[in-house]
Amino acid sequence: MNWQGRKVLVTGGASFIGSHLVDALVERGAKIRVVDNLSSGRLENIKKHVEEERVEFLNEDLTAPEVIHRIMGGMEIVFHLAADHGGRGYVDLHQVECSTNLILDGMIFKTVYELGVEKVVYASSGCVYPNHMQMNPDEEIYLTEDMVGPPFDADNMYGWAKLMGELTLKSYYRQFEMKSASCRYFTVYGPRGVENHAVIAMVARAFIQEDPFEVWGTGEQVRNWTYIDDIVEGTILAAEKIDDATAVNLGTMERVRVMDAVKEVLRYTGHKARVVAKPDMPTGPLNRVAENRLAKQLLGWEPRVPFIEGLHRTIDWYFANKDRDRVRAILRRMLTER
Repeated sequence: MNWQGRKVLVTGGASFIGSHLVDALVERGAKIRVVDNLSSGRLENIKKHVEEERVEFLNEDLTAPEVIHRIMGGMEIVFHLAADHGGRGYVDLHQVECSTNLILDGMIFKTVYELGVEKVVYASSGCVYPNHMQMNPDEEIYLTEDMVGPPFDADNMYGWAKLMGELTLKSYYRQFEMKSASCRYFTVYGPRGVENHAVIAMVARAFIQEDPFEVWGTGEQVRNWTYIDDIVEGTILAAEKIDDATAVNLGTMERVRVMDAVKEVLRYTGHKARVVAKPDMPTGPLNRVAENRLAKQLLGWEPRVPFIEGLHRTIDWYFANKDRDRVRAILRRMLTER
């Protein structure tokens, strides 16, 4: 697909993932409109593009029907990343807030159909997978797209909303041939990440020299953290190559224990602290790792950034750009908020 001059809407485009996607689309020459209510996004993430008039920014509430029709008018491709979301502490403790994604997604998809937008690319999540498959950290399991169900057993209200979004898009394709793709993101991290997500929280604790250094859960949880550049590349490829509402995993197949990631953060930053596990805190599934063969097959995509390399890049960015007093002031609240 030639992105030069393409009229593209990115919802949630001032957020961590959204702003990196905007960067990549700017490089490809797209004509970009970003809508974001800045509840968790930051205008500074895309400020340069706005100032250079390469991106049009609208601070709007997407749950207002008249807003959606106005901002989507004339668009060719919609990347729908806007959502009420956060890290593990947030999705466990804010079920009502996450339920609003059901409304938002339904309104976005309905408007895409009504206005005849060429395609919508949906930011889904590894949270759509059944909880019961992910509870043994000693089992070497890789989640394939067909494992999502039925039977369904998504992760909290956030996961159910993402699952319903995927199923809604499949219905639109079956009934009306409305083109779409769903990208299941697996634990994204990198520069511009927010402290309510695990990797950035670890880095923040080292940055403020927390001692004892807290780890939520036992530390035995297994994840496959995926670097932001790889996520963006996969998302754009999905826009280019998937029309039929197929959902694909975008995740590495590296199996990383939380405690091993903590040890590397401490080693790389030189912070010496006593590590204390907090098994009573929100933990989530104990074993969540993607199988990414379908993305390789359909998109020609595979992650390029190994976890250790991406972690070091993220630490370097965080230490170069953050203020210790500011981080100390916000970290406790951010662990469970947006």
